[in-house]
Amino acid sequence: MTTFTKMPAVIAFDRKLEPSDALMYSGNWENIATANSWREIELFDRHNRAVKSNFKPEVLNDEVELQKQIAEANLAWGDDAALSHEHDTLKLSFTLRVVSGLSRPSVCNDVEFEAAYKEKIHGYVQSNIGNLASRYAYNIANGRFLWRNRVGAQEIKIVVNHASLSEPLVFDAYDYSLKNTTSGNAELVKLTELIKSGFESDTPVLLSIQAFSKLGNGQRIWPSQEMILNSPKGEKSRHLFSLNVNGKDVAAMHCEKIGNALRTIDDWYPSFDETQIPIAIEAYGSVTQRGIAYRSTKNDFKTLLLKWLNSVSNDALEQNEQDFVVAMLIRGGVFGEGES
Repeated sequence: MTTFTKMPAVIAFDRKLEPSDALMYSGNWENIATANSWREIELFDRHNRAVKSNFKPEVLNDEVELQKQIAEANLAWGDDAALSHEHDTLKLSFTLRVVSGLSRPSVCNDVEFEAAYKEKIHGYVQSNIGNLASRYAYNIANGRFLWRNRVGAQEIKIVVNHASLSEPLVFDAYDYSLKNTTSGNAELVKLTELIKSGFESDTPVLLSIQAFSKLGNGQRIWPSQEMILNSPKGEKSRHLFSLNVNGKDVAAMHCEKIGNALRTIDDWYPSFDETQIPIAIEAYGSVTQRGIAYRSTKNDFKTLLLKWLNSVSNDALEQNEQDFVVAMLIRGGVFGEGES
C-alpha cells in the first residue's frame, strides 16, 4: 500500500454547492405570495458630512494639529440601498445548484492517489452524505445567507421551490438558531433529502430560494460591498454590488457571500465549546473577521485527508473529521503541492 506524505502536484475539486448571485426586492409582508407586488431595489448615492474619529499617533500627541484635523469635515460619498417608504419587507431571491461527482477530483496527476481517494470518498457518499446535506438545509432554513439583513428583523420567512415539490417548503427562520447546525423538523428533512439526492445523482438538483425579511418601512438594506483597490481621493468610497435587470441596476448579493453562509457548518473545530459559534468550512478554519485560524496542522484539511487515505479502514478518522474533509471537497479548491 502506497503511503501519501503530501498532496499531488496537481489536484483540484469543483464546488458542489453553486449558488447564484441574489437579487433584492422591496415589498410588503402581506404580499409574500403575490409575485408581481415586488419592486427591484435600485442603488442610490449618499453624501454625508461626517466627523473624523481616526488619527495617527503623531497627531494625537500634537494638540494643535489634533484640533485642526477635528475641525475638518470628513466627507463621505458612496452607494446605499433601502426599502421603499411604502414597503416593510426585503425579498432576497437566488437559485442553488447541488452537483454530484464528489468521488472523483476534477483534476489529479497522481493515479494512485486518485484511486485511494475514490475508494474512501465513494464509501462516505454512499453512507454518510446525509450528515452534511442536513447542515446545508439548516442554513437555508435559518436564513443565515441574509447576513446583516437578518439582524433585528421582525419576521423572516424562507420559501424553497423544486420541480419535484407539489408545494413550496416554508420555514420560519427564527425557529432555527444560528448557534445550531441541525434540526429534525419534517420540512427540513424533505429539504435535506433533496440536497442529498443532488450529491448522489448524476442529475443536478436546482433549488429556487426566496427569503423575506420584515425590517420596517424605508429601512436600509445591505447588498454586498465591492472591493475597490486604490480608490482616488475625493471619489466615491463605497461601491455596492448590483446586477442589471431590464435596464435597472438592482441591489444584489454576491454568490460567494451566500456560499460562505451555507457552508457555515463547522462546529467540530477544537474551540467550539468555548465560542459556541459554527464557522465556515475552510482548510485551516480561518475566520478573517476575528483574525484566527481555528484548525492547526493536526486537524486541517490536508492532514486529515492524507491520514484518511493512508488508513486501511475508516477508523483512522472520527466521523466529524470525515464530515469536515468531505465538506471541504464540497467547498472545492486547488490543493496541489508541487516540488519545493
